[in-house]
Amino acid sequence: MKENKKYNFSKIKLLVTDVDGVLTDSGMYYTESGDEIKKFNTRDGMGIVLLKKHYSIPTAIITRENTQMVARRAEKLQIEYCFQGIKDKIRTFNELVETLNLSTADVAYVGDDVNDLDVLQNCGFSFCPSDAEDEVKEVVGYICKKKGGEGVIREIANLIMRSMRESKS
Repeated sequence: MKENKKYNFSKIKLLVTDVDGVLTDSGMYYTESGDEIKKFNTRDGMGIVLLKKHYSIPTAIITRENTQMVARRAEKLQIEYCFQGIKDKIRTFNELVETLNLSTADVAYVGDDVNDLDVLQNCGFSFCPSDAEDEVKEVVGYICKKKGGEGVIREIANLIMRSMRESKS
């Protein structure tokens, strides 16, 4: 396993994440009537809220899936950039970075599977859950201790916030 790099996370100005396998456990649950259900971790939600409230760091979602559940979760957490049904994640990522007048060096991305590789290899700070695909673990700068759906985003938010506090002292 690759050793986590030492980063100055205080330089992060935008956190971008995939959904399935990061904000959820990758499971797809179906009711008897065929409705899909996903479980989100409330600690991840609090991490997103704290980053925005205390450090003005917004979160964006870029996901291949297109569901009302994700739209509702993004709305509840006041995530203003939610891109669903995206097949070319790197294009959407680059367009978002340009729209926000940022450098890719200032942006963190969290992904867990091979469709995230292009973005993970072209952002300033790359993260993955501990249960991400091996190909992903080989390219990211930081492998989280948490599994997808079990607080990965909160773990990252805590790293960023700690780094922000330390950079001010």
